Amino acid sequence: MSAAVDRLAEIAFPLTPCPDESRAFHEQWPVRLGDTDRDQRLRLDAVARYLQDIGYDHLKVVDDGDLHPGWIVRRTVIDVLRPIEFGDRVHLRRWPSALSNRWCTMRIQVRSENGGLIETEMFLIHVDIEAGRPARMTERFMAPMRAATVEHRLRWRAALREGTGDDADVRAFPLRVTDVDRYGHVNNAVHWEAVEEALARFPDAPAPPYRVILEHAGPVMGADDVLIRAWRDAGALHVQLEVDGSARTLARIESLPR
Repeated sequence: MSAAVDRLAEIAFPLTPCPDESRAFHEQWPVRLGDTDRDQRLRLDAVARYLQDIGYDHLKVVDDGDLHPGWIVRRTVIDVLRPIEFGDRVHLRRWPSALSNRWCTMRIQVRSENGGLIETEMFLIHVDIEAGRPARMTERFMAPMRAATVEHRLRWRAALREGTGDDADVRAFPLRVTDVDRYGHVNNAVHWEAVEEALARFPDAPAPPYRVILEHAGPVMGADDVLIRAWRDAGALHVQLEVDGSARTLARIESLPR
């Protein structure tokens, strides 16, 4: 247990700020109806799509971006500090926070014109799409990331571990055709729909400000029969997506200091 707690502590709060505004990539767009819930709140799965969208937009403007189309999300941290709502306009900033030669962490800040604030960080693995394995990034692609960071020997360390949960709520999580990408994998944003399901089921779930850490332990494929397991303990709300008795997605939602 202490090892798991130590690895959670390695994910800093607050997340590291942007060291140089000129190195951040900027985008903006309105929060649309399909991004929000019945209370007009920007949903977490919509935030996950925002992070994907700005990532691919960023690739279009960096050197050798066209040579790096394949990425796997291993972990996403989302800190909902001040809620964002329907009708607001968000300004996104994206910058690197650490890297190795095959993976990196990217920070994305989502700030709204009405005062909402969500801070995020993604651990991304660059992959060779044809070979289906991690691949080295080009020197030209890494050069601006190296110039903007101090950590260049980034290593993967899982922060979450599989659990069962006493009196856990376990239900089917049916997949739809629209959940699956061109490689047969369930899109990253769909995993965040499971977190939204858990937040809706537990009336004592954390309210803003809160942090969600979501890690992928294995792929979820379009033909899989998926279960969602959710339970609350003294420290957090836990969510797992399971296939054939093993957890493929792990998430932890916990309150943050105000």
